[in-house]
Amino acid sequence: MVLRVLLFASLRERAGWGERSLPFTSGVSTAREVWDQLDLGPLEGISIAVNQELVGANQPLQAGDELAFLPPFTGG
Repeated sequence: MVLRVLLFASLRERAGWGERSLPFTSGVSTAREVWDQLDLGPLEGISIAVNQELVGANQPLQAGDELAFLPPFTGG
């Protein structure tokens, strides 16, 4: 079972990848825990989506979910 992880814009540039399939383990059960494993810095200001719906960092995950991290939005 896997978890599909997507990074957008500056997060993709920081990590050097935009999409990965990670093994889903019961020990990593929230979006925050996945973010911590990715080691990409603080989570403040980052938007999180699970299966294309914005959620909080403590959103429980299930095998097969699509988890996306989006940097802060700017513009006018």
